[in-house]
Amino acid sequence: MDRTLIQEILEVVEQAAIASARLTGMGLKNEADAAAVEAMRERMGQIQMQGRIVIGEGERDEAPMLYIGEEVGSGTGPGVDFAVDPCEGTNLCANSQRGSMAVLAASDRGGLFNAPDFYMNKLAAPPAAKGKVDIRKSATENIEILSQCLGLPTTDLVIVVMDRARHKSLIAEIRTTGARVQPISDGDVQAAIACGFAGTGTHCLMGIGAAPEGVISAAALRALGGHFQGQLVYDPAVAQTQEWEGLTREGNLARLAEMGISDPDKVYEAQELACGENVVFAASGITDGLLFDGVKFETDCTRTSSLVISTLDNTARFTTTVHIKEGAQSIALR
Repeated sequence: MDRTLIQEILEVVEQAAIASARLTGMGLKNEADAAAVEAMRERMGQIQMQGRIVIGEGERDEAPMLYIGEEVGSGTGPGVDFAVDPCEGTNLCANSQRGSMAVLAASDRGGLFNAPDFYMNKLAAPPAAKGKVDIRKSATENIEILSQCLGLPTTDLVIVVMDRARHKSLIAEIRTTGARVQPISDGDVQAAIACGFAGTGTHCLMGIGAAPEGVISAAALRALGGHFQGQLVYDPAVAQTQEWEGLTREGNLARLAEMGISDPDKVYEAQELACGENVVFAASGITDGLLFDGVKFETDCTRTSSLVISTLDNTARFTTTVHIKEGAQSIALR
């Protein structure tokens, strides 16, 4: 990978966001996902690279996919591995709710963990708490450590947790510490990344979400110097999801073994989930969110708001792009 790819990777997520945003609020979850997938695939095909999808999107949703193992790009140039989620938060997009975005992580060949389509227990925290909080500790212990690292009383801390039945006891424990819980319905990638920036009002992400999105979050937080840990969840009694109805703990363990995962209880650090020498994270808002705005369709232009984080030059770029329409006569500054 090299720096010349950064601009093109930005355009990949911008085009996916625009395509999906045209269906925002229409209640068309799969259609919005399909539009984002095709836009992302088309723009990737224009890049001079030997690209490969190592984490595809929507395997549980029966939605269209950039499938695992798919080759993208021109077929010449550097080898690049991608973890993609063309429409992260499809329900959010379908219902015009906050937090949907087009997102990907990219790295040198072999630089991203091939996460199975399982669930993952996650812990994301700011750089000041890196290596001090630990997913093996209780929520109470981690919140106390976080308070000390950030110099904030626990009552000022905001902990993001997915609003799921499996997190009932976790939420109750967090509240006993005095910390505040911010439940989210979908889209934990943006919440995890927000932990890497001061001033977002988000101090920690705890709980179980999808494993592939965990790798994308890890790539971003590694580049930001933040804390991220993930541990695969294979027990249906822990995941508590209808998607695993009829599956067993033993069957899931067998699936992991077939995938080459010999230690299903391993705790993965950010540097293991995104181990490449060069790592790039890119996201563009579909709907307004915590870190950036969604797509805005105007008379003479379309506006996108995006974030690119890169270890190639140690930057985090917040970008607003004005996509000028043919025949435009009046383009507002903001």
